[in-house]
This record gives sequence, C-alpha cells and structure tokens, in this order.
Amino acid sequence: MTAEPFACRVGCGACCIAPSIATPFFGMPHGKPAGQRCVHLDDGNRCLLFGRPERPQWCIDLRPSAEMCGADDAEALAILEQMERDTRP
Repeated sequence: MTAEPFACRVGCGACCIAPSIATPFFGMPHGKPAGQRCVHLDDGNRCLLFGRPERPQWCIDLRPSAEMCGADDAEALAILEQMERDTRP
C-alpha cells in the first residue's frame, strides 16, 4: 500500500510568498525576494502559472510535504520563512 501524495491546501500560497527565487522568470525579471508575493499569485492565493511552461523551475521542483506545510496556512508560512532564513548564505 502506497501513501497518498501530500496535496497543497487551496488558498495557502505560503510557498509563493516566503521563499526567494534567485533566477529570473516570466513577470519577475529579477527573481522574487523572500517575503514578497509572487506576481502570479491571485487574490485567492492560487498560482496563475500552475501547469504552464512559464512557471519557474524552482516551483516545478518544489514538492509539498506535511513537514513543510504544517497544520494550516499560517504555520506553513512560518515554517517556510524559517527554512528561508536557515538556507541563506
């Protein structure tokens, strides 16, 4: 029996806010600083590039997990903010 893949909570958006993305991508030619909302995050915190070829590779490679996403949206944001701080050079 295999475990079900972890699914994103609709409307969370923490992974589109907390982390930095160093590489330029469609709509954000200088990348995305940590803590800044991605320009492709809609008012309901849904990615407008999901499944599209313009989506950054960083986002394509990201896999949600219970450890990363926590129990709710606020916890996910706090976890990802801490991960961003922990991985800064």
